This record gives sequence, structure tokens and C-alpha cells, in this order.
Amino acid sequence: MFHSRSRPFFSVLQLLSTFALLGAVGLLAFQLVRYSRFRALLPPGTTIGGVPVGGLTRQQAVERLTEVFNRPIELHYGKAVIQISPAVVGFQLDVDTMMAAVEQGRRQTGFWQGFWDFLWGRMPPPLRIPLVAHYSESRLRAYLEGEIAARYDQPPTPPQPIVGTVNFRPGQPGLMLDIDRALPLIERALFSPTDRVVDLPLRRSNPPRPAFHNLRVLLQQTAKVEGFDGVMGVYLLNLQTGEELNFVTHNGREVPMPPDVAFTAASTIKIPIMVSVFRRIDGQRPRGEEMRWLKEMIDKSGNDPADWLMENVINRERGPLEVTADMRTLGLENTFLAGYFYAGAPLLAVYRTPANQRPDISTDPDPYNQTTPSEMGTLLADIYKCAEEGGGALMAAFPGEITQGECRQMIDLLANNKIGVLLEASVPEGTRVAHKHGWVSGPDGAIHLISDAGIVYTPGGNYILSIYLYRKKVLLWDYGSKLLADLGEAVYNYFNPPAK
Repeated sequence: MFHSRSRPFFSVLQLLSTFALLGAVGLLAFQLVRYSRFRALLPPGTTIGGVPVGGLTRQQAVERLTEVFNRPIELHYGKAVIQISPAVVGFQLDVDTMMAAVEQGRRQTGFWQGFWDFLWGRMPPPLRIPLVAHYSESRLRAYLEGEIAARYDQPPTPPQPIVGTVNFRPGQPGLMLDIDRALPLIERALFSPTDRVVDLPLRRSNPPRPAFHNLRVLLQQTAKVEGFDGVMGVYLLNLQTGEELNFVTHNGREVPMPPDVAFTAASTIKIPIMVSVFRRIDGQRPRGEEMRWLKEMIDKSGNDPADWLMENVINRERGPLEVTADMRTLGLENTFLAGYFYAGAPLLAVYRTPANQRPDISTDPDPYNQTTPSEMGTLLADIYKCAEEGGGALMAAFPGEITQGECRQMIDLLANNKIGVLLEASVPEGTRVAHKHGWVSGPDGAIHLISDAGIVYTPGGNYILSIYLYRKKVLLWDYGSKLLADLGEAVYNYFNPPAK
């Protein structure tokens, strides 16, 4: 009887246990369903490329990223505002790589460990996934060059000659997009979810120097404006760039060259004499007497000092011819000295040169001494290069016989030639001009040739300028010296244009 009374009790217990077990299984299944739904979403607090995507599905996260990073970049060029779509530069998100990184981060916590944490209300750690994307830098550069720089850049304009004068109007500075500096700034904006505005870096550029060939026109126009109807020879060398001008005009019209046109060298021939003297003093500083005569020859344009130096330093019988031979060694075929300076000095040789054999134009050059503006300028350039760099044609032609120190002494001698007119009058006071001038009077005592050749040192660049003016009729000193100074001033203003 006892046994039969216990069965209903145990059946109830079994029934309750079964219900409890089924409830537990149901609850577990319910929580698993909740967890599966939770796990299908990105962990709370997760960011990709700085964009919050926690609690979103993969598809929703992709859409959020696409929306954020496809917004235009705003570029500021001064006051101008330009918007550029990332697609223009080929910007693309690497969604697969970023989502794979999300899954890899999730796998750091196993499924059941994650489920256990979920049951206890412990959220998984947020993921910080960096942005993975790419763009075409070449397409961005092309866009900046073709769409922005081409439209908004303001190139500088060079100074312009003022018609009828030797002066220039100030040039205008330029404003240019600095593309190399802009590229990383725009790239940073493309990869930023929030900071998508870029102030484009700009650079100001100084006005360029006018085109060198424009100076040729200005010099010729200056002579025309001042009514010069003789023969004008001009040689100009930019010592920074090597650019040169070399032309001759006759009555305002340019003469075809080569060959050059021969001019009487007059006292500018004392530059070749000086070079020949220094070649023969064995690299030593000239003795007191030699230096005194050199100064007299250059500073005071003395003829007796020139003769003394040729007789006592170069060669007593053949001094002028040795000077000529030295010039031939340097490749100056139109520059020669055929006799001493003293009255009645014999002509030691007759030189026929390409320059003095032209049948179409003549300046009645003196058979005793001749040159061309370009050859005198070239000789000065050789001295300058020797003094500045310790090399060049002088040292190559006379190895061991002319030193850098001697070339510097030559320039010092020329710079001490102070006359206050001609090239010196073409530059501001205090400007260093290492030069030698000369002029020629005819039998009637009237001047027919005025010349000056020198090295001019200026803030805007150093240059060689050699000018010879010849007029068969009288060349009045006041008129000729002013014209030469005006030509020199035009060159100085070219190298040193006025500031705005």
C-alpha cells in the first residue's frame, strides 16, 4: 500500500522537472537567438576610419562609410571655394579588407565565451578599425594643375620698358598654387571623416626679369630716340646665366654679323696690355715701379706708362706684337696692337682681320690698334672668371703664368679708374665698375669715337658691358658720353628693376 501511495508524488516531481528543463532549454534558445541577432551587429562603440558604426549591420556600416567618405572635399583658393568629389581622383574604400578586420577582431573572443558575457550583460570591447582606401595621386595632381592652377593662378609679369626712356615699370608679383604642398593636405582630408576643408597653400613669386632679347630692342630704341646716326657696337654678357647680346647698328639699322665690325680700340687696348704684363711677372705681385706704371696706364689712361710697361716688362722691340700674340692665343682674332703710342712710333705690322675686312661698313679703325665690342667684353669675362673661380680661358691659355690673385689685382686696377662719366654715370653712386674707357680725336681735334668696357657689380646680378660709338662727323662729347651712359643705365635698370 505504501508503494502505491508514492507514485503520484514522484510523477508530479518528474513532470515539474520536465517543465523546468523545457523552460531552461527554451530560455537558452531564446537567449541564443538574441545573442545571434546581437552578434550579427558590429560591437557597440566600434569605429571604422573614425566613423561610429557600432550596432549596425555590415551593410549598414558600409553605407555609412560610403556616405561619409564620398562627401566632397572643400578647397579654398584665397576667397574662392571649390568642391571636389572624391570620385574625381579615384577615391575608393576597401570595404572587404576593413570588414575582414572586424571579423578578425571578433574572433578574439569565442562564440560561447561571448554568449556567456552576453548573458551576464558584459559587452564585447569596441573595435577600432583604421580606414583602408586608395586614390590616384596622378589624377589629383592633374586636377590641381588643369582645373585649379590653370583657372586661379596669377602668373607674375615682368617689368616693362617705358617707351622713350631707359626706365622700366615695376612688374607684378604672381600668386601660384603650391601643388607639392597641397597634395598631402588634400589626401589627409580625403581620409578624414570630419576635417574635409583644405586651405590650399599658395606661394608668391617675384616678377621675373624681362626677356633678354627685349633689352636688345630697348638699347636700339634708345639710340634712335636720341638721334644717333653713327655706328654703335654693343656687347653684353649676363655673368649669372651666360646670356649675351652682341650687335652693331649703323644709322639705326642693325648690321648683319658675323663677322664683327672693327673699331679703334683707343685706350681700351690697355686692358690687353695689362693682361700681357701680368702674364710676365711670374705670378708675383708687381714691383713698386711696375704697379705705379700700371696705375698710371689704367687710372690716368697714360700712353707713356703703357709704352714703358711694353718695353720693360713685355718685350722692348716687339712689345705691341707680343700683346697681339697673347690675344691670338686667347682666340681674339680682331684685337691687336701694331705699334707703340709715342708720337712717330713705326707701324710694326699690318693686321687684316675678319672685322676690318668687311666691305659694307667701316669705322675708319686705326691701323695701330683695333678691337670689337664682343672681344673686349670676352677678355673682361675671362678676367672675371679667373678672379672669381680661379679658372677659365686665361689660366688655360697661360698655365702657371696668370694666377687668381693676379686677376683680382687686374679688376682692382680697373675699379680704381674713376672718371664719373660713361659707364660710371649709368649706375647709382657706390656701384663697383671695373672698366677702361677710351676716345679718339681726328686731325681736326674733334672726337669721332667714344668707348667704355667694364665689369659692373650690382645687387641684381653682375654683367659685362662693352659699348663703342663712332661717328664720321663730329661726335660731341656731351652728346656721346650721355648716350653711352643712357645705354648703360638701361642695362642697369634691366638687372635691377624697380620694386612695386
